[in-house]
Amino acid sequence: MPTIVFAEGYKFQIFVQDHLPAHVHVFARGCEAIFYLMCPNGVVVLRNNDGFKPSEIRTIRHLVQQHQTTLCLAWEEIHGDLG
Repeated sequence: MPTIVFAEGYKFQIFVQDHLPAHVHVFARGCEAIFYLMCPNGVVVLRNNDGFKPSEIRTIRHLVQQHQTTLCLAWEEIHGDLG
């Protein structure tokens, strides 16, 4: 599972053997959140949060949105389909 972006202490990863729709896993300090990417330029949507505080989710959502193009391109390169 390659790390696509590392920002503000958060690792943004896309699993190689993953499923549609396009999404990213975000990790830090034993916590994980998953966001639907809504490629190519929609508003990202939180799918799951395991341990992050609401203020962190807001920060992570902003970072996912900020890096959305990079993340969508990585998903397409890895999976060949944005769904």
